[in-house]
Amino acid sequence: MSELKQKLNQLIAQSTLSVTEQQKDQLIGYVELLYKWNKAYNLTSVRVPSEMLVKHIMDSIVVSPHLDGDSMIDVGTGPGLPGIPLAIMNPDKSFTLLDSLGKRIRFIKQVVHELHISNVTAVQSRVEDFQPEEKFDIVLSRAFASMTDMVNWCHHLPKEQSGHFLALKGLYPTDEISLLPEWCSVTDIKALNVPELEGERHLVILSRTNK
Repeated sequence: MSELKQKLNQLIAQSTLSVTEQQKDQLIGYVELLYKWNKAYNLTSVRVPSEMLVKHIMDSIVVSPHLDGDSMIDVGTGPGLPGIPLAIMNPDKSFTLLDSLGKRIRFIKQVVHELHISNVTAVQSRVEDFQPEEKFDIVLSRAFASMTDMVNWCHHLPKEQSGHFLALKGLYPTDEISLLPEWCSVTDIKALNVPELEGERHLVILSRTNK
């Protein structure tokens, strides 16, 4: 699938990201597995591998420079997004990928095995039922319907003093920000540039207001 490699190189060239050849091979390997499993398991509505590179890979890895911490949890990860691409980009950080659906967790475990990704732990659980032994530096999600749901359901996951929530959103989420609970506030919003993706993307960084 050298066409995919060529396409990925073109996309990365339009970004400021530094990606090694091994990382590129793993990212493409992930797309190939997602394409293959998707026929039977219906893991994503994106059916074309070249579109997966834009809508799944690039849309995930543009967050990489903003991961300030060592331990991440990707809640509602689905087929491993953005967790798998970010884990590939950050082999020195640990990622827990959480989802309630068994077929998604089975897929993630297969990806981790086939692509030799050593920094991912896949967990099947509802987020409100998951009680980790250690809390996380960053709670990450691109799947939640609203930031209010995200912070309320995941409030027990970030470290008390230093933990953050990172929400991947489309348009600047003015309405959602106004609905956040009092204990949570926005510390930063970064506009993300995703090459060849139509529409806006924003990364919203949130933290606890009162300790």
